[in-house]
Amino acid sequence: MKRKLALAALLILAPTAADASCSVTATGVAFGTYVPSAASNSTGTVTVSCSALVGLLFSWTIALNAGVNSGGSFSNRRMASGSSYLSYQLYTNSGHTTVWGDGTGGTSTVPGSCLISLLGLLHCSGSATVYGQIPALQNPSPGSYTDTITVTITY
Repeated sequence: MKRKLALAALLILAPTAADASCSVTATGVAFGTYVPSAASNSTGTVTVSCSALVGLLFSWTIALNAGVNSGGSFSNRRMASGSSYLSYQLYTNSGHTTVWGDGTGGTSTVPGSCLISLLGLLHCSGSATVYGQIPALQNPSPGSYTDTITVTITY
């Protein structure tokens, strides 16, 4: 009987995602100078930090949009410099085989989790690496190329 009461008490006190708050920070994927004869690779980081009033194992999913210059298509991610464009892609893996997106159109999201505990002062964080690549053999006009990606955390 004591076990049933203890389990019932744990279920009543079990926190939900609504009991926590999370924030996200990201470092940009900076490619540097593009040389058309070879693909250009770079990385960035997305960090999720969560806190709660009680301890829990906390899970989330990180999604990226297609960017402001893509026309909404993940296969058409591109950076802009004025009216010139430079195609690139963001991946979940260093082999550049899995496009990081929102889980639609053949893209994938990245899961994460951490344990919010009193030992961590009711705070935890986790990071994911963004692998960027500019394909070779593009002939862009000289300039500084940028794009803006929106990161969405679902928890």
